[in-house]
Amino acid sequence: MTSKDRAYAYTKQRVLDATYAGGDLLTEGAVADALGMSRTPVREAFLRLEGEGLLRLYPKRGALVVPVSAQEVEAVMETRALVERFAVGKVIARGADVTDAMHAAIARQETRAADDDLDGFVEADREYHTAFVAAAGNAIVTALYDSLRDRQQRMGITALRREPKRLGEILDEHRELSDALAAGDVERALALLDAHLDGTLRLLREG
Repeated sequence: MTSKDRAYAYTKQRVLDATYAGGDLLTEGAVADALGMSRTPVREAFLRLEGEGLLRLYPKRGALVVPVSAQEVEAVMETRALVERFAVGKVIARGADVTDAMHAAIARQETRAADDDLDGFVEADREYHTAFVAAAGNAIVTALYDSLRDRQQRMGITALRREPKRLGEILDEHRELSDALAAGDVERALALLDAHLDGTLRLLREG
């Protein structure tokens, strides 16, 4: 891995897991010192992250971590609802068996929750939802869903740090949704999915 890639990965991960919170001002020197490298690769990494909308650069001052906006929250959750509702209907119509994959993701979430690993919990949460989105069999829809990865991770970790009791609620909701999908009950599955996403949206709005 090149120095530029190391600086990029290091900084991006800390933005996504909220180690660097929205509104924080980062400096090239601080990141360079942490990684034991010159400022040049850090500057290049900052430019790349600015292109992804995670940083905003200010010459001679540093890089501002762009806060998650209310508009971004609404747009991401609206897109999730469109994609996931479509996927639930398709999975049941196709008779796709996603039970094992969803249960495996739930087990990983339980382990991460027990270890107080929010980053790992959010990643396993995404694996859970991706299991039935991918099983819908539409590669373009799956690619669209994948494009939300960074935003989902950042929003999810920030929300769960503020309201850790939500972890248990998420696990219960995932188990219920898995059962509805396994039973082929599309009406119940969609109702459970809507309630699940609404709970997440309410928490994000509160933030």
